Parts: sequence; structure tokens; C-alpha cells
Amino acid sequence: MFSQHQVAEFKEGFQLMDADKDGIISKSDLRSAFDAVGKIASDKELDEMLNEAPGPINFTQLLGLFGSRMQESGGTDDDEVVIAAFKSFDENGSIDSERFRHALMTWGDKFSAKEVDDAFDAIDIDDKGRIDTTALIQLLTAAPEEEEEGAAA
Repeated sequence: MFSQHQVAEFKEGFQLMDADKDGIISKSDLRSAFDAVGKIASDKELDEMLNEAPGPINFTQLLGLFGSRMQESGGTDDDEVVIAAFKSFDENGSIDSERFRHALMTWGDKFSAKEVDDAFDAIDIDDKGRIDTTALIQLLTAAPEEEEEGAAA
């Protein structure tokens, strides 16, 4: 159901969420993941998430959950993944650029300071250090389509 690239991304996400590195996503792992992105989740919310799985959430179980969700929602594409990722940083229509910089340099495929600086050169950041979420999403999801259309013409 998933491409090799998607499985690799899910694996990386799983490893980031598995804070205690025991191969199972527990309530404390979920709490740590929410804390890492600055979101507060109640015990009830965490319990509801864990109860979506029929048993302990290992990587295989997590893939199954993602697969079920994708089938229910009709699937997802790369743009939808990008949009969801940036919306996770969204606070009332904008993203705190320093928090975003920290995330880019800390998790996943870590950016170097120079790479973040180069990326930020292409992004409008207001005088309060905020990035317009919608403008950022449009910048990142529209540019490849325009390039493809130009290349095809």
C-alpha cells in the first residue's frame, strides 16, 4: 500500500516518537512527541490515540493504522503530507520562525544552520519572527507544479 519512500518516512517518524527506544509507542512516548512540537495533549487524548490500535503500537501496527486512516480518507499525496506537516507548527495562521528553525535542525533529516538560513532567505518572515503558514504552504506545494508545467511546454 505504501511506497518504499513512504515506509522509510514512517519509520523515521516512528523512531522519533519512540522516545525510550523500546520499539513500542507508549503513552509516555506520545507525550514526549507532543511536548517536542509544543502541543499539550491530555491523558484522555493520549489514551484515545493508543486505544485506536488493537494492541501495543510497534512499527508494523503503526503502518496498519496509517493504512486504515488513508483508506478511510481516500488516501493522501505528497502535497497533503507537506500541508499537514506545516499546519502542525501553525499558531493562528503563522509559524514561529525560531521554533521552526529549531525543529529543522533537531529532528528528521537535520538541516545545518546554513541550510536553514538559505531556506529562510526564500521565506517571508515578518518583523515579529512569524512566517505566514498559508504563504509557506503555497510556496512549497505550488512551485513544483509550475516548474513541471514550464518544463512540459
